[in-house]
Parts: sequence; C-alpha cells; structure tokens
Amino acid sequence: MSGTRREIPNDPGRKERILDAALEVIAEGGVHKTTHRKIAARAQVPLGSLTYYFDGIDDLLAQAFARLADTMSLLYRQTVQAAESMAEAEEAVVELICGPAYATDREMTLIFEMYAYANHNEAVSATTRAWLERSRDSLALHFTPGVSRALDALIEGWPMHRAFDDAPLDRRLVAETVHAIVSAAPRLSIDTV
Repeated sequence: MSGTRREIPNDPGRKERILDAALEVIAEGGVHKTTHRKIAARAQVPLGSLTYYFDGIDDLLAQAFARLADTMSLLYRQTVQAAESMAEAEEAVVELICGPAYATDREMTLIFEMYAYANHNEAVSATTRAWLERSRDSLALHFTPGVSRALDALIEGWPMHRAFDDAPLDRRLVAETVHAIVSAAPRLSIDTV
C-alpha cells in the first residue's frame, strides 16, 4: 500500500497560508507581538501545524520575510524588465518609488519590521542582502552597477520617507532626480561605489 498519511498532504496550501498569516500578524502588531497562537488563529490551522512546518518562531519569521522579499522582488523585476528604452527604464524607477503597486503602506510596515529583525537574525539578514542584490540585478538590465546601486537606494529610501511624511511624493521631483543620477553617472564615476 503506497502513500502514507505523511506523504499525501491533506492541505497542500497550508504552509503558504501560515506564512501569509504571519505577515498579516506582523503588519498589524510588529514582530515583537507576533506569536504562534496569533499566526495559527489567523491562518485557521491547528497550533501544531506551525511546529510541523517550522523549527520555532525564528524560522517561521525568517521564511515569512523571505516570502515577502520574493514577492516584492518579482514585482520590482517585472516593472524594470518591461522597459524597452532608457526613458522607460527611468519611468519604471519612478513608478517603483511613486506608484501604488510597489511599497504599499502594508509592505512598508513589513519592510521596517524585516530590517529591524535582520539586525538580530542572521537568516533574515541574509534574506535582506539577497533582496538588495536581486533589486540591483533587476536595475542592471538597463543601468550600470553604480547607477543601479544609487537608484536602488532611492527606491528603498524614498518610500520610507513617504511613510512618515504628511504630503505625497512629488513625482516630477522624483523623475528629475532619477534622470540626474542616470545622466551624471559617467561624469561622477558612480560605478566605483
């Protein structure tokens, strides 16, 4: 008789549902208020499911943040990759900074939590480093490595400022700044960064 109970999952999407629930709990109350019980309740799974899939809360949080980074990296890459000219590539960067799809309020909350947690968890620190590298690799489809690094700092940083400002971003200012970085790169030897 083949197929023991362990080999045939009765809820194939459970692990992903738990990770998504963990991100929701983190977004609502922060890492410091995230517990196994809250995650299990949000995912609507038995508490024991968490220990079946994860080696403790640190492992669960690390995998949840990796899921966030993967999801955001995919949107980042798709946005940049769709550009067919330098002007479109610059506009893609502006869209990542100012547009509604990337770095939503919820995602910014999760990013703040991930960055803070990365200071205390090596797995999340590695995820954060890998995410930055993927972002720069996406930008390198159109820009030099130094320009990619500078633009990525804008893409990461400007939405952080937006999260605390009372006024919306000035899209024209963002576009002019992106263009200035791209245009000035050869004169500034920015590729040595």
